[in-house]
Formats: sequence, structure tokens, C-alpha cells
Amino acid sequence: MGTFSIWHWLVVLLVILLLFGSGKISGLMGDLAKGIKSFKQNIKEDDKAEAQTAEQKPAGSLAGPEPQTAARTGESSSAPRS
Repeated sequence: MGTFSIWHWLVVLLVILLLFGSGKISGLMGDLAKGIKSFKQNIKEDDKAEAQTAEQKPAGSLAGPEPQTAARTGESSSAPRS
């Protein structure tokens, strides 16, 4: 009862072909193949775009924070002293 015989699968395949027709199934398979090709092409284009942006130098640079010294930290305190 757990497995199906080859005859069961042939009957299922025959019913599917009768319901949908061979033209519709082949059209679906063709659309699936086009979708896979398009997906692969877009992945390759994304990889090329990432490689180009990685090779380019940044347009500008930002300066990092200035190193603080012990004398400056006491001066920049904004808390009132009593």
C-alpha cells in the first residue's frame, strides 16, 4: 500500500495529458526554461556590476576623528564645576 506501481504512474500521466494537453505542458516547460535563463543572466549582470564598483576608487574621503589629548579633554567638559 506504500508504493505505487508503474501502471499507476502511467495512468496519472495519461490523465494529466488529457486534462492539460501536450501543447500547454510544452509551453509551460518552455516558459520555465526562459525564466531560468533570465535568472542566470541577471545574476551574471549583478556580479559584473559589483566587480566594477569594487574596482573604482571612492570619489571622496572623510577625515577620521581627531585624536584627543589629556589637556583637551578637560577643556571640552560642558558640565558646570562647583
